[in-house]
This record gives sequence, structure tokens and C-alpha cells, in this order.
Amino acid sequence: MKTTSIIIFLTIVLTIYTLVNWYVFSRTTPLLSTSYFKIIGSNIIFWILVLSYPMGRILERVIKSDLSIFFVKIGSYWLGAMLYLFLILLFIDIIRAFNHYIPFISFLDFKSNPAHRLTIIKIVYSLTVFILVVAIINARLPRINHFTISTEKLLKEQVRVVAVSDIHLGTLISSNRLSELVDKINSQKPDIVLFAGDVFDEDITSVINNGLGKYFEQIKSPMGIYAITGNHEYFGDVEQKIKYLTDHGVKVLRDSTVLIDSLFYLIGRDDRQSNYSRGKQRKSITELVSSLDKRKPLILLDHQPFK
Repeated sequence: MKTTSIIIFLTIVLTIYTLVNWYVFSRTTPLLSTSYFKIIGSNIIFWILVLSYPMGRILERVIKSDLSIFFVKIGSYWLGAMLYLFLILLFIDIIRAFNHYIPFISFLDFKSNPAHRLTIIKIVYSLTVFILVVAIINARLPRINHFTISTEKLLKEQVRVVAVSDIHLGTLISSNRLSELVDKINSQKPDIVLFAGDVFDEDITSVINNGLGKYFEQIKSPMGIYAITGNHEYFGDVEQKIKYLTDHGVKVLRDSTVLIDSLFYLIGRDDRQSNYSRGKQRKSITELVSSLDKRKPLILLDHQPFK
């Protein structure tokens, strides 16, 4: 049953991925049909970009090499570009559909003005590149947000909590990035550190080979370091990922609770992806808190907060 579910899931994902890329390609054709782009084989380059990510992930399963890393990195950037290209081009097509019946933007009448289509495509790609550059800069310069939370429940002392989510350690996230993150965490002088899922990306071979686990051991947190699973933990060997965290001082909560220094409870839900990957429904919040002392504060970690 589990194998069948995975096959169905992959089939759906690959079908959608192919259709979305074909749509982008069909709308990009005027740009790829100019003499300059034909010279450099733009059509071939386009589909190499499209196939880079799946090819890279397949190669990773066979043998980890610079080639597989290259394809994964290029493919990852394309995934981001593909999303924005699809959304922007779809938006333009919807506007053009309205414009066909109720003309209000003459520039979008491509039949009368074929050159305008090429101009629009160039603008779309330029905008997409701009968005990606901003996104990359934003990802490399994470902001620290501070929140003060008051409670009427019994809490003998103030607790400083640092919560981090979606690190996605793997091929793209290097040791330098994790080292910088740990420095930021320690600079906050936390009492407890919480990782709210997606600590890892699909494959953790590069994490293991580069010894990134040592950075978790450098986190200074008197009350401990805790984590829960995210959906990406289940894209691959989830047990291997959990063991790796545990081996490096991070306690993983999977549908379980823990009383921290008799002050408050920490509740960690297994990610809802476990319902599909393990074929077993995760525990409800009601089940998890039923035996807890409600007079104490409760902190719930849930990567995808659904029932």
C-alpha cells in the first residue's frame, strides 16, 4: 500500500511538473525562436534546466558527485523560476482573455501587434530574475523577529525561546550558512531552542559528508534543543534524519510531550506527511494534551498545523 501511494504521488507530481513546464515553454517560444537564441541551442538549454532537478536527485541516489550537486543546484533555482514564470504568464493569459471580449489594453492584442508578445515575455523573464535575486538575498540574510508573550498560567520565571524553521540542510545549504545560523541563535542567549520542522531537505548525504551535525552541538541552550519533523523529513529516510539529530544533541518529539524544568510543557506533533508516508494517522492535539497539567503553559510545535 505504501509503495502504491508513493508511485501515485510521484506520478501526480511529475505530471503536474511536466505540464507546468510545457505551458511555460509554449509561452516562451517566441523568445526562443529568434536567431540569436537558436545559435546557442536555447530549446535544449530550456529542457536541460527543466530536467536538472530530477536528474540531480536520481544521480544522488546512484553516486554523489560534483555533477549531481550541479544539477540539483541549477534545478533548484529553476524550480523557483518556474513557479513565478507560471504564475505571471497565467495571470497575463487571464487578462488577455478578458481583454479579448472587453478590450481595455491594446498592448495585449498580440494578433495585431506580434512584437508586443516578445516584449511581454522579456519583461516576464526579467521580473522573474529580479524576484529570484531578491529571494536569494533574503534567504542569505535572515531577519530575527522578537515577540513578547504574556501568560496568566503558572510560570515562575521568564523563558527565552528561540524558534527556527525550514533550514533545509542539504546540497544547497552549506556549512557556512549553518555556522552563521548557530551564531545568530547563540547571540539571542536562549533558554531553549526549538526547530519547527524541515531541518533537512530531501537527501542528507551532503550533510553527513560535510559533518554539519557538529554545529548543532555548538548551540548553547540550558533547557535543551528540541525538534519536530516537517514534510521534507519524510522525503527520504526519516529515521536516518531523526537519528542524525539525536546523535548531535537534538531531541526529536514525534507525537510526544515533555515537561521542561517543571515550568512548561513542550508538545511536538509528527508532521502530517507521516499520515501518507507511514500509513498511520498522527495523534490529535486532544490526545497529546489529555494527561497534561493545564495549569502550566503549553507550547505546541506543528510544522503543518492541520488536524
